[in-house]
Amino acid sequence: MDDNAIHDHITRLVAREHALRERLAAGEIGADEERAELQRAEIELDRYWDLLRQRQARREFGENPDDAALRSEGTVEGYQG
Repeated sequence: MDDNAIHDHITRLVAREHALRERLAAGEIGADEERAELQRAEIELDRYWDLLRQRQARREFGENPDDAALRSEGTVEGYQG
């Protein structure tokens, strides 16, 4: 997956978040469903932003960005700031 494809996927995930919030406001889904779906979308966003950062770092250090890999939820969500 190249940078453009990753950006496109991130854009779709952000649109999904917005759509979920709109559906909640319109009464189409309940708060619990919205919260669960948002959590899944946010985790996937974190994973894809991480992949993009990996690719950028590899490029910066003269490595092949295609060697970057999508990391697990546990790895990405376990990062300490």
